[in-house]
Amino acid sequence: MSTLKEIQGRNIESVSSDPASAEGGDIWYNSTSQTLKGVVAGAAFSSGAPLSIGRFSSAGAGTQTAALIAGGGAPAKDVTEEYNGSGWSTGGALNQARYYIGGAGTQTSALAMSGRNPAAGWALTNTEKYDGSAWTNSTASPTALNQVTTTGTQTAALLWGGVPAPSPGAPVATTFEFDGSSWTTGGVLPAGVKVAGAFGTQTAAMSAGNETGSTLFYDGSSWSDQSATVPYSGADYWNYAGTSGTQTAGILMGGGPSAVTTTAKWDGSTWSSNPAMATARNNGAMGPIGTSTAGLVAGGAPAITATEEYNFGTTVTTAAAWASGNAMNTSRRYVAGMGTQTAGLFASGYTTTASAAAESYDGSSFTSVPSLGTARYAASSAGTQTAGLVFGGMIGGLKDETEEYNGSSWAEQSNLNTARGEAGGLGIQTAALMFGGSLPSPTGATEEYDGSSWTTSPNSLNTARRGIIGGSGTQTAGLAFGGTPPVTGATESYNGTAWTAVSPLITARASLAPAIAGTQTAALAFGGDTGSVSAATELYDGTSWVTQPSLGTARRMGGGAGTISAAMIAGGGTPGNTAASEEFTAATTATNIKTFTTS
Repeated sequence: MSTLKEIQGRNIESVSSDPASAEGGDIWYNSTSQTLKGVVAGAAFSSGAPLSIGRFSSAGAGTQTAALIAGGGAPAKDVTEEYNGSGWSTGGALNQARYYIGGAGTQTSALAMSGRNPAAGWALTNTEKYDGSAWTNSTASPTALNQVTTTGTQTAALLWGGVPAPSPGAPVATTFEFDGSSWTTGGVLPAGVKVAGAFGTQTAAMSAGNETGSTLFYDGSSWSDQSATVPYSGADYWNYAGTSGTQTAGILMGGGPSAVTTTAKWDGSTWSSNPAMATARNNGAMGPIGTSTAGLVAGGAPAITATEEYNFGTTVTTAAAWASGNAMNTSRRYVAGMGTQTAGLFASGYTTTASAAAESYDGSSFTSVPSLGTARYAASSAGTQTAGLVFGGMIGGLKDETEEYNGSSWAEQSNLNTARGEAGGLGIQTAALMFGGSLPSPTGATEEYDGSSWTTSPNSLNTARRGIIGGSGTQTAGLAFGGTPPVTGATESYNGTAWTAVSPLITARASLAPAIAGTQTAALAFGGDTGSVSAATELYDGTSWVTQPSLGTARRMGGGAGTISAAMIAGGGTPGNTAASEEFTAATTATNIKTFTTS
């Protein structure tokens, strides 16, 4: 038997703690734990940010960090969403809403083919091209079909099988090739198929499942049976699955007709079992997304939003998530929040009347601190746990009072120039910003605070609004989002002088937390009111909003604090008052270190 030194040219190193920069193949002895350890590759699924709209049988394309899904059902949708590896954002709408639709290509050069929309036809010939922002109609496919299987690129796509109108009907065995402008007939399948697993290119494709579990290869002219059966159990479980990879290395995820968590790995000649997904699904995105080592599956029946990433490598991903924290001492809504996840301050609110109560949070528990001088609710806030600021609000009328907190007591300061409530706030105690709110009518008026007095800005929000507007950033680089009436997703950036409209929230809403985590270019919006209480979370990256994991408990009017990687919300309405808190932790990756044993 060869020794490690003979293989790698070195002996096993003894260390007192695991090395921070270990790589795949590294082995060491941890003298503290007296264990042999090393970095190994492994396969695992982790939760990704959810779709903003639940759907099944949408068109899929792209990679794990630049994916696209379009359409889906039911009913038939035209909505496109794009994934950047962190979350989903809204893209251009399809010209023809449909589901059981085939996809191919990349996020900026995609193809959507065929499909079903009962209002337009049980089987369609529509073909559309996507350029990264908009869909345009292209040459119709030769035969009206739905439940097709597709792969390839926008200029070299392959479509096979499917069910013609009327539906239900027997699947066909035809194959069609698309060169970016016209369709031609390809080789005939051994038997008709529908929504099989698809991998590869126009000249090197694979069809997995095919009603019988068979595996077929396409070489650009004809199909051949590989005599390899997908290792799923139960009728048709290999159909309606999500896929990632190529003809020689792929992953099959889920299936039907009953949704399953099962996945299978293809190495070019044989199938093998693979780790299961967390969410059972079938009818995910139709068209391969990603590779055999970095895949993605999203959506599925019955119109779910769940997204999962598949990775094979020497790193382990822990998905972003909200987790329950300890409860506040006073249950309330309309809470004003300040500070961070481990040093927060929450003040004012509404119980059965306006409240002056204030509580600090140390990352574990809430402690009551001195109350505000003026009880109020729907107030705005800025600052930190030991240098907080609460201003405006409501109690039997609109308030203009401003109070500063120094870590031990509150002191009243100069009043706002205009009394108002349900406004947005951001910044620090000596450089804060207030915008929008109720006067009592919605306003876009903006005021700046310098630590001693308020000055009215000559420029107002472009969209006048109230309803507890979300705010993030600083007095000279701020962000405002959401509000009402009507409920809006309007987002605007502030440069210290003027407001500029930028990309809106995906989900329009009001009653966001009065102080929201983040900066002007890295903000987090969570909870709120869309007409009903929301749990939606979105991340702003300076260009657009993308989805993030939802709150565990939908709520509005909660107090927010922290950053985009470590945020929290406390209190709020569910719709009744709650004292519950939740903490958000962004996704992290770590080296996959294993302890070797003799068992």
